[in-house]
Amino acid sequence: MMPIYENKETLEEVQIMFTDAKLEYFVDHPGTLMAVSPHVSIKPKKKDKLVFDEIYVINLKRRPLRRKRMVASLAELGIKAKFIDAVDGKTLTNRQIKEMGIKMLPGYEDPYSHRPLNMGEIGCFLSHYLIWEEMINNGLKNVLVLEDDIRFQPNFRKKLEAFLVDAERIKSKHTWDFIYLGRRRMKTELMSTVEGSKYINWVNYTWWTLGYMINLQGARKLMSAKPLTKMMAIDEFIPVMYDRHPNKEWSSHFNPRNLVAMTAEPLLLYPTHYIGDEGYVSDTETTPAVPDDIQKSKEEL
Repeated sequence: MMPIYENKETLEEVQIMFTDAKLEYFVDHPGTLMAVSPHVSIKPKKKDKLVFDEIYVINLKRRPLRRKRMVASLAELGIKAKFIDAVDGKTLTNRQIKEMGIKMLPGYEDPYSHRPLNMGEIGCFLSHYLIWEEMINNGLKNVLVLEDDIRFQPNFRKKLEAFLVDAERIKSKHTWDFIYLGRRRMKTELMSTVEGSKYINWVNYTWWTLGYMINLQGARKLMSAKPLTKMMAIDEFIPVMYDRHPNKEWSSHFNPRNLVAMTAEPLLLYPTHYIGDEGYVSDTETTPAVPDDIQKSKEEL
């Protein structure tokens, strides 16, 4: 239900709040979205890519409702995006992994559950990796990458536009490669604002790749590390590359660790569901671990 408005709101403000209410409705009702009366004529919103050469949305083929929700949400926000079929860890085979030259990082285990890498995490990494590869092959200077299980901050489009102005303004003093728009904050995290910025902080060790901006230089730095030959979870790899990972042994396998990374503050994207929420589904945690014969490949490094 829409809240009751007072006379002080402008029509534009009411429109923004109505859009936010629709986006929140879409999260819990992706199958039905929101019905439109046949007696009402609605002009489709013009869509663009903002300042980006491309906006990517990563989506698994077996998650059509997530795709449907993201298509509808981005249309409401006037954002034009390219959907990428994610690499599905459930269908990856040992043969495919070996053919791609994927090898495990020596000694790697999940920091939280202390288990080895699983097939879903390999699929997630490859989905992002293929975007970085496409950026380099096509000379894309600046892109936005979104996963399909994100919740947009209220008034997302206006806030993103202001954020992009901020990101451009600081370039004269701080050339960035990678900026998180959504991530997992750590409880012990110390925040440090980037000089001259309103909405951007330097980022410490963090998790998740809900949404981020990356430029061509950043993509080249990540690809030059040859991460497929030292595979780890993507949200561990990125902090390694900007040299803020607490595990120095893992970090020692990657040089140089010179990715210039920052974060939006406040964040602009959040997960649709957290662990324990009704409707929470993980496409990485529920997949099997990498088979023993592939885990043994770490001895070859």
